[in-house]
Amino acid sequence: MAKVLSAKKHTIEQQGDTSMSSLKDTVEKIKNLEAEKKNLILEIEELKKMADAKAIALESEVGSLREEVKSLKVLINGAEPAVNQGINK
Repeated sequence: MAKVLSAKKHTIEQQGDTSMSSLKDTVEKIKNLEAEKKNLILEIEELKKMADAKAIALESEVGSLREEVKSLKVLINGAEPAVNQGINK
């Protein structure tokens, strides 16, 4: 009977060690995931800033192209188009 109790005690101790090890692994995993989340959030913010800057640059470029179209139409037609006729964009 002493051997049975000793074996049960040993099994419980092993389970305790395993659960502590598992808990440590889980805590480490959580820390790593939190760090990765933080880095990804920072990267997303930076990419959003870059996307906004690109959109502003494209708006400016489109505005310039519209002006160029206007100028070329005037050049081709020889006169400023009437306000009522409008310009196709």
